[in-house]
Amino acid sequence: MTNSSSAPPPARGTFEVLGACPHDCPDTCSMVTTVQDGVAIKVHGNASHAHTGGALCTKVSRYTERTYHPERLLQPLKRSGPKGSGRFEPVPWEEALTDIAARLKAVAAVNPQAILPYSYAGTMGQVQGEGMAGRFFNKLGAAELDRTICASAGGEALTQTLGCKVGTKIEFFAESALIIIWGSNSIASNLHFWRHVQAAKRNGAKIICIDPRKTETADKCHVHIALRPGTDAALALAVMHELIHNDWLDHDYIAQHTVGWEPVGPSAGLKARALEWTPERTAEVCGITAEEIRALARDYGETCKAGKPAAIRLNYGLQRVRGGGNAVRAITCLPALTGAWKHRAGGALLSASGAFPYDDDALALPELRTGGAPRKINMSTIGDDLLKTDNAGAPLVQATIVYNSNPVAVAPDSGKVVKGFAREDLFTVVLEHFQTDTADYADYILPATTQLEHWDIHGSYGHTDVLLNRPAIAPQGQARTNTQIFRDLARHMGFTDACFAEDDLTLARAAFGKSVDFDVLLKQGYFTLPMADAPFAEGAFPTPSGKCEFFSQRLQDTGQDGLPDHVPNFEVAASGDRFPLAMISPPARNFLNSTFVNVKSLRDIEGQPLLEIHAADAAVRSIASGDIVRVFNQRGSYRCAAEVSPRARPGVVHGLGVWWRKLGLDGSNVNELTSQNLTDMGRAPTFYDCAVEVERDSP
Repeated sequence: MTNSSSAPPPARGTFEVLGACPHDCPDTCSMVTTVQDGVAIKVHGNASHAHTGGALCTKVSRYTERTYHPERLLQPLKRSGPKGSGRFEPVPWEEALTDIAARLKAVAAVNPQAILPYSYAGTMGQVQGEGMAGRFFNKLGAAELDRTICASAGGEALTQTLGCKVGTKIEFFAESALIIIWGSNSIASNLHFWRHVQAAKRNGAKIICIDPRKTETADKCHVHIALRPGTDAALALAVMHELIHNDWLDHDYIAQHTVGWEPVGPSAGLKARALEWTPERTAEVCGITAEEIRALARDYGETCKAGKPAAIRLNYGLQRVRGGGNAVRAITCLPALTGAWKHRAGGALLSASGAFPYDDDALALPELRTGGAPRKINMSTIGDDLLKTDNAGAPLVQATIVYNSNPVAVAPDSGKVVKGFAREDLFTVVLEHFQTDTADYADYILPATTQLEHWDIHGSYGHTDVLLNRPAIAPQGQARTNTQIFRDLARHMGFTDACFAEDDLTLARAAFGKSVDFDVLLKQGYFTLPMADAPFAEGAFPTPSGKCEFFSQRLQDTGQDGLPDHVPNFEVAASGDRFPLAMISPPARNFLNSTFVNVKSLRDIEGQPLLEIHAADAAVRSIASGDIVRVFNQRGSYRCAAEVSPRARPGVVHGLGVWWRKLGLDGSNVNELTSQNLTDMGRAPTFYDCAVEVERDSP
C-alpha cells in the first residue's frame, strides 16, 4: 500500500511512500520508496506519473545506497586539526549550536553582512532549500548570495527574448517532425525527454544534435554538428541568414508577434545582422563546413515552411561561455522567425521553471530583514570574494554557512576557492550528508537528512508538474532536516518570531500558495499546473511589448547590444597559442555535479578522472589512452588519465567532472583550470570558456 496521508510512516510492516527526486535535473521524477520495518529497501520510479513513467536514472535508482552509505555523517563534528586536514571530533548538538550562535553573534554585532549563506541545488526542494534558511538569514541581516552558478545567463536571455522561462511542453516533442538538440546530452542529463525523442524518431522525425562533443546523444541522432565551444550564436545567425535567403520565414508571425526584425531607432534590426553571417563566414568561426550550416537551415526552414512542427531543445552547457546569453537569445529567436510557435510540438525549450507560481516571499519572509538592502555576493566569484577586504580592511566574508552545495569542488578557479576556505579567520559551518571537499574546511559539520527522511515540495525546469516529497524513514543517527537546523540556530540566536516555529508541512503548503491543490499532492504525489499547450501560438509574449523581442530595449538601456550577436570567448584557443586547446567540462554520466561521486558503485563505473582528447591532438603530444596527463593553464594544473577518443573534435578536450578534489590524483579537479570570468548577461560562470595545454605527465 502507498502512504498517502500526512501522518508519518509506520515503523513496522512493508509499504510504499511517494516522493520526488531532489536533484538538479530537468526530469524531476516522482519516485516511490519501498520501506520494510522502517528501512528503505528500494527506490523506483512512479509508474502513474507520466513524466517519470516508472523509470529512474542509474544514479537515483541507487539512492538507498547513498542514504545508508557507511560514510554518512550521523553526528555533529567539530574541527580538531588544520583547515583542510579533514580531522574532526564528535560534539553534542547543543554544544555545537551554542558555539555556532556565539560566533555568529560576534560577527553580526559588528557587521551582519560579513555573514554569507552559500547554497544551491544539492536539493531542488523549496522547503529544505530556502524554506527556513531564508528566514534565518533575513532575520540575521546577512549578505545575500547571488545564485548564478548554473542557469542565470540562459534564464536572463529567455526573459529578455520571450518574457519568461517557459517553452514547448516536453511531452509534445514526441509529435515533432524535426528535433534539434542544441547543447544537451539528453541521454545522460534529461533521460525522460529522450523517450519523447525516440517516439518522434519512430514516427519519422529527423533528430539533429549540435554539440562540441560527440556525446552518447549525438551517437543516436541522424546528424551531429560539432561546432567549437562558444560559437552557438554565430551558427544561429547563419541559420537566420539562410532562412532569409530561401524565404523560409513566416512573414505574418514576424509582423504580428515580433519586434526588432526591421530597424528600431538606431538599431539596424536582426534581419540586417543575420545577413552579415554567411555560411562561409560562420563556418570559419564555428569550425564546421558551410554545407553543414546550409543543411541545418534547410532541415529547419523547409520543415516549418511545410507546416510541420520543428522543436529545439536547448540545455545549459551552451550558455557557460562569455557570450552564453547572446547564444540563447539568438537560438530562441528562430521559432518566431519560422512560426514554429504556432504548433504545440514546435518552438523551443530551455526551461519550464517560469510556469511555476513560486511564493518565495511566503517562505523567506523578506520583511524580517531590517537595515536596508543586503550586500550581494556572486557565488560564481566566491574564490575572489573570500579573499577580499571591505573599505575598513576587514575581510568581506567573516563567516559562512554552506548547505546544499560543495563550492570547493564545484566553483570555478578552485585554487582560489580553497585558499579562501582555508583562512583561519573564516568561520565556516557546513550542513552535509558526507565529508565533502568543502566539509574538510569547516569549523563545524552538521549532519543533514536525505530526501528519504524529510518533507519537501518541488517545481521543475523540465516539465510543469509540482511534486511532493514525504519522509519514508526516520532520520538516520542524529541527522536533522535543514529546516530544523535553522530553527535550532534561530532559537540559539534569540530569534523569537513565531515564523521560526512553523513545521515543514506548513512550509510546503506555503511554497505555492493557493495555486496548487495540496490535497491532490498528498493523494497522488504530483499536481499538473494548468498551462496552454502552445503558449505563444497567438503571440502574447510576457515582454514589455507583448511580442518576441528580437530587439530588447531593456538590454540597450543597460549599455548592452539590444540585438543578439556572436560574442567571442574570453579564451579563444588557437594553434600556436600558449594554451592552444579549448576545454569544456561536461558532467561524467554517472555523477550529477559533485553528487554521487562518493557512491562506490557509480564511481567504479566512471573509473577515474578523465580527459577526452582527439587523436590528432594526442599524437603531436605523444599521448596514448591510459596515460596520465597534466592539463594546465595560467590558473593551475590538473592531473588525470587521458582517453584518445572520437568524442573529441580537434582542438577541443573534455575534462569530465565534477570529481571531488580529494578523490583526484593530486587533490584537485577540473575546476582548478576554469575561470571566474562572467557571462555577457546573468552574471553567470564561464566554465566552458577555458583554454588549456595538455602534456604527458613525467613517469
